[in-house]
Amino acid sequence: MNEPLEQLRKELQYEKTNRCVQCGYCLPVCPTYITMRKETHSPRGRINLVKMVGEGRITDLSVLEEPLNLCLGCRACETACPTGVEYGAILEASRAALARRKKFSVPVRLLRRTMFKKVFSSKRIMKFAGSMLWLYQKSGLQKAARVSGALEKLPYHLGVFTEAIPPLERGRIPVRIKARREKKYTVAFFTGCVMDAVFQRINRLSVLLLAEAGCDVIVVSGQTCCGALHAHAGEVEEARRLAKQNIAAFEKEDVDFVVNNAGGCGAILHEYGHLLGKEEEWKERAESFAAKSRDISQVLLACGGLKNLKPRSGERVTYQRSCHLTNVQKVVNEPLALLKSVPGIEFVEMEEAQMCCGSAGIYNIVHYNEAMDILDEKMKHTKATGASAVITTNPGCLLQMKLGIERENLSGSMRAVHLVEYLAEAAGIS
Repeated sequence: MNEPLEQLRKELQYEKTNRCVQCGYCLPVCPTYITMRKETHSPRGRINLVKMVGEGRITDLSVLEEPLNLCLGCRACETACPTGVEYGAILEASRAALARRKKFSVPVRLLRRTMFKKVFSSKRIMKFAGSMLWLYQKSGLQKAARVSGALEKLPYHLGVFTEAIPPLERGRIPVRIKARREKKYTVAFFTGCVMDAVFQRINRLSVLLLAEAGCDVIVVSGQTCCGALHAHAGEVEEARRLAKQNIAAFEKEDVDFVVNNAGGCGAILHEYGHLLGKEEEWKERAESFAAKSRDISQVLLACGGLKNLKPRSGERVTYQRSCHLTNVQKVVNEPLALLKSVPGIEFVEMEEAQMCCGSAGIYNIVHYNEAMDILDEKMKHTKATGASAVITTNPGCLLQMKLGIERENLSGSMRAVHLVEYLAEAAGIS
């Protein structure tokens, strides 16, 4: 490694590693440590590796690759840490440092460039992809692929995830919609990239629920991908570019809140101030944007909740917590309060409720076997609740829990559903 150690330390945010006292409080909450039982795949183990690189005791940075790549980034360790270690900042800085130095093969380089710089950031391409998936479902091609066994031949187990995707909806979401009862707030709705392309129904229902609760809702034009997938993959500069585009787009409207319905998206929107904290031109604007960012559950509850919900007598329900909603945005009670406001349900909290399901962006695609080990642990606790509905607040969790239900042969007695969908059902909104 022929480069100044001081520069490398700066890139790795080495100074943050000094807060870790190697106490081990992070071990019982780390999904990869629980399933892999390797110190290098625990938060304190990863931090120690970064620390040794920063001190020049490890000179081959490739030693960091597997431990960092196999981290879910769930950040449960931050909630357990008694000394306030900023694990998320260390993780993303280290991944970015690795990405800058790694010599990817030509196919991998082209794929990363295409996906991160062309696909996720393009509303047109993402909507086209969503429309093709909708056509695949509606035309009978999905059934034919299932019967022929073609799905089993797709790389990265994509056939498995394709089967878990719920029926898609195509149409237009209202660009502006007025509050349907006494107005409480004016909000801008963040559509996201995957949410807009694949989960458009959840987006549409989100806008309608916000209006029902007392919000004037604006779907801002010019918005783009949140940048979460880019930041997690070490493509921090592209994440910053997307953040700037979103901030500029949402600044055009005078709103009380910027509302999202996906825990992963909301986490990075919440941290735009940190992402752009070193850029004088953007720091204050990013902090202002982040201060307005809210999960939909927060805004619905701030409006006083939803009225006249239909009773769902005797339905047993459990809640799969989104790691990024819980650990990064610190939104814990609001989804539960909304869920428990539905008359007649029996809510059962699963054990190890804080444990990640193994989705983590595209982790379950690129690290399928490791993700399934984590999912199997999660399903042990989910199954024990005897619930007929598993409520989620993130698209990745939704697909992962659907997959877990299939793996446990529970599809006849259990379903996974987004909180927005469940509340819309109870409110009679379709």
